[in-house]
Amino acid sequence: MATATATASKAAAQRGRARAEVNQLQTFIWVGTDKRGSKIKGEYAAKNVSMVKAELRRQGINPTTVKTKPKPLFGAAGKPIKPREIAVFSRQISVMMSAGVPLVQGFDIIASGQTNPRMKNMLTSVKTDIEGGSTLYEALGKFPVQFDQLYCNLVKAGESAGVLDTVLDTVASYKENIESLKGKIKKAMFYPAMVFAVALLVSAILLIFVVPQFEAVFENFGAELPAFTQMIVSASRFLTAYWYIVLGATVAAVFALIFIYKRSPKFAAFMARAVLKLPVVGQILHQSAIARFARTLGVTFRAGVPLVEALDSVAGATGSPVYNEAVKRIRDDVSVGHQLQLAMRQVNLFPNMVVQMVAIGEESGALDKMLFKIADFYEEEVNNAVDALSSLLEPFIMVIIGTLVGGMVIGMYLPIFKLAAVVG
Repeated sequence: MATATATASKAAAQRGRARAEVNQLQTFIWVGTDKRGSKIKGEYAAKNVSMVKAELRRQGINPTTVKTKPKPLFGAAGKPIKPREIAVFSRQISVMMSAGVPLVQGFDIIASGQTNPRMKNMLTSVKTDIEGGSTLYEALGKFPVQFDQLYCNLVKAGESAGVLDTVLDTVASYKENIESLKGKIKKAMFYPAMVFAVALLVSAILLIFVVPQFEAVFENFGAELPAFTQMIVSASRFLTAYWYIVLGATVAAVFALIFIYKRSPKFAAFMARAVLKLPVVGQILHQSAIARFARTLGVTFRAGVPLVEALDSVAGATGSPVYNEAVKRIRDDVSVGHQLQLAMRQVNLFPNMVVQMVAIGEESGALDKMLFKIADFYEEEVNNAVDALSSLLEPFIMVIIGTLVGGMVIGMYLPIFKLAAVVG
């Protein structure tokens, strides 16, 4: 027992020293000549210049210049690591392991090709932990933001079963599908949001810069302005005088909503339910949540993760607080012995077709295949719905823009029409 404890302590100390050494490394830029006299250059991470020169000479390169790589003035720390970068990394490490490249060497190759310093440092840290004796699951677990519980559980299952390369290929496909689905949802939301933002901006410009010019002309008429025109003029005066208050209140309201949404689960659930009830958009979000639920559960179940533990990971992957709570209820029901299809029926969120396919999968012992079929179907539905949404929104957006901008233009010309009628 004492021997095992001492061995574990020694391994932990070695990992600590390895991480400390990585943190002390600097990146050097070098220029040299190879055996044929050709000029070559590159980068190398080491503790000092002497180590770089020694390594280059060992490789048959005669170094002529070795200097510390200068840090960029802006963005020295690098951009935040995006989910799509994790998806690309997952595919790269999957391909390398399938080709027989050792895990440590694969991380080294992928890290050397990164342009984002944060991503490079993270992969280097993971590689160092693996060299120090940690499992891939343990090394990735130190970065919970980039590698969530679901990702780590899948890797752990793959390592335990000795099929890490196969699981990594599954994880890579899963991440690519999820990111593709997220992209479609963002596309559906981004277009109308941008159009409405532009319409509001154009309206604000008209009220602040254009309407005051018409107001100066109206004052010379000496006649009473129509009610609609007077309303636009009053809005213009208020916005011109207190634009900073309006802008500040708008920004404050947006930040307050975001803050409350992140800090209050009840408010987040309320907003999620409200959005799910919207026509067209709500249907897309429903289909997206079902697709993510089915694909995530299918991937975890196929990897050998127990169903209750898989549902615990799936809850946070649906992308909706409403479905998050529903999956937790399903998990609780399954943990006490209920069938998955019965637990899904009780939450009253999943269409009858989904429940029936899950029931068939449970009875036939092919639950993962059924879940993948459900995911494929609903991902295709989301894709079609996003395309249809763009076509449906175009005339609706034109009506909104026409009402906002056209209404102001008509309001400005009403007094002129009235004056022309009087003169006529």
